[in-house]
Amino acid sequence: MAKIPGPPALEGLRRRIARHRQESTDGSKSNFVRETFCLARNEARAKAREWFDTFPKAAYWTEVESWRQLEGDRIEFTMRRLPTAD
Repeated sequence: MAKIPGPPALEGLRRRIARHRQESTDGSKSNFVRETFCLARNEARAKAREWFDTFPKAAYWTEVESWRQLEGDRIEFTMRRLPTAD
C-alpha cells in the first residue's frame, strides 16, 4: 500500500511572509487605512455613511472595524478601508 504523504512543509511560506514584511516600505503591519472618531450618535451615523458613500464597500472593503458607546450618547468608532480600489 502507498504511504499517505504528510502535510506540506511551511518553511518556504514562512520565509516569503518574513521577506515581504521586511520589504514593506511603510513599516506597518496592515495595508488598511484606519481613522477613529468620537462623535454624538447622529453625527457618528452620518460620518460612517459618508465613508461608505465615498469609499464603497465592494471596492475598498470599507467597514466599521470597532465601536463603543461612551457616556453622553457619544460613540467612539474606527473606520477601516483599503487605500485604493485597485
